[in-house]
Amino acid sequence: MGSFAQDIVVESMGAGRYVADLGESWNFWPLPQGGIVTALALRAAEAEIDDASHVLRSSTTTFAGQVTSGPMEIEVGILRQGRSATQVTASIRNPGSSAGAFITAVFGTARRGPSFIDLAMPDVPGPDESRSSRDPLPLGIASDPPPPFWMQVEGRVALGHHWWEDYEPIRSDRATWLRFDERPDDGSGRLDPLGLIALADRMPGSVQEKLGTETDRWFAPSADLTFHNFEPLETEWVLCHDRARWAHDGWASAETTLWSEDGRLVAYATQMMLFHYLSKGG
Repeated sequence: MGSFAQDIVVESMGAGRYVADLGESWNFWPLPQGGIVTALALRAAEAEIDDASHVLRSSTTTFAGQVTSGPMEIEVGILRQGRSATQVTASIRNPGSSAGAFITAVFGTARRGPSFIDLAMPDVPGPDESRSSRDPLPLGIASDPPPPFWMQVEGRVALGHHWWEDYEPIRSDRATWLRFDERPDDGSGRLDPLGLIALADRMPGSVQEKLGTETDRWFAPSADLTFHNFEPLETEWVLCHDRARWAHDGWASAETTLWSEDGRLVAYATQMMLFHYLSKGG
């Protein structure tokens, strides 16, 4: 089992084409998590841009087809490369597949402009005061083994309920402290921003928080995933505050804000998801 940094390595084949090989370490019911697939494509885009001053500012991924673990092919196209902003596209799929994930992204340098945050970090217990997903389950509670993703990332719920709790559903608010077992450092003590995409892409839990435990079993893969990169993460933990704003017709929309331990807003993401039920009638 590798680490995030080892698992999103890409190899250039020339003319904007790249290959990669992703193991099952990031699978999440039952395919690789969408954030890791996006990160792989954006690693190739970074290599194609080849300018460290142009950092990721935003990306939108449309999941047009399943991307499974194993060999992958990535094609990167530069729409425009300027002094302060570069726009790219990237497609990633398994060899022989007709569809996969398609990404548009903007990279850019620092520019002159205003500076403010019109949002507040939720008032929640810190990671040391929050229950870990790896703590032993309460007596009498049994569970299947966690997906491989949770063997790479530790989560600690700071707001909301655990899956085994009996509670009256009220809101979709859920906040979870997250950290990588092997932190993908950018070389200066900051988290690789592509790692934040993987941490952001786990928003269906906010839908579960709103629904409660008395529902048919379901999973909700992403139809799309949009990520905005704000500031470097320099702390060990990041708090992901998730909310599901709407659900209807088998679809749901959710968002997450990502906060450092010292209260800085470092990123934002949103996704549209679609429901698949594990029982008949779904």
